[in-house]
Amino acid sequence: MKQLFMIPSELYQNRKLIWKLSKNDFRNKFAGAYFGIIWAFIQPMVTVAVYFVVFQLGLRVQPAATGYPYICWLVSGIIPWFFFSDALPSASNCLLEYSYLVKKVVFKISVLPIVKVISSLFVHLFFIVFAILIFALMGKLPPVQIIQIGYYTFAVICLVVVLSYLTCSITPFFRDFGQIINVILNVGMWATPILWDTTTIPNIPNWLNSLLKLNPLYYIVQGYRDSFMNGLWFFEHPLLLGFCAYGRTNQFQSVQAPPGSFLRCIIGGWNEHRKYRNRNFN
Repeated sequence: MKQLFMIPSELYQNRKLIWKLSKNDFRNKFAGAYFGIIWAFIQPMVTVAVYFVVFQLGLRVQPAATGYPYICWLVSGIIPWFFFSDALPSASNCLLEYSYLVKKVVFKISVLPIVKVISSLFVHLFFIVFAILIFALMGKLPPVQIIQIGYYTFAVICLVVVLSYLTCSITPFFRDFGQIINVILNVGMWATPILWDTTTIPNIPNWLNSLLKLNPLYYIVQGYRDSFMNGLWFFEHPLLLGFCAYGRTNQFQSVQAPPGSFLRCIIGGWNEHRKYRNRNFN
């Protein structure tokens, strides 16, 4: 437990450095491009447009009866996924990308995954505002529960940080691990689910529904949709919250994870990060 409290302590002590590196990292992502950082916003917007054309206009996919257009349902769920799928691979390669800083004895490499996460967070915050504008254009303003979007944003940040501390410790010694992460993300997008609604599938097996809920992003994506559309507070899903945090509730006995698994994941990821922090990453 002592190691758990060391994480925020080191980050707080280096908060000014983290902020400076995060801004520089965001600007440098598209430094060589003519349109610069504009590409960080154009690419996700084009992706949303493609999914809308394919699934709404082409396949005529309709979510459950929420009273909201498909574009609203799509955007509210895909926003956290964009952030997660951008931040995790980026943070996983941070020790390789900043190898010139890793070699410095006085440099705290524990800040590097956070730098990458905050760099991706800038675009995420823009798309939250973008989603609200889309809802307004559709004549469907989000309910008052939209104020809890900060809670779910914090949840997805914690998830990315926990995973990145583990993955960034593996990537320097197993360079193929970055490609494995990309493959898992491709599968994960369909398993969350984001583009399809489980409630519209007739006779979906209970074990499959429970299996999908093992994915922590299921809780986060559902939370975003609750905030934008369903008008539900996060404490109105105590069983789902407990399942995400601890991996075990009475409702989901068919698929269980060890109690406290998320907490152990935090400590485990941090231990692996500290284990390799003084190694040579060349």
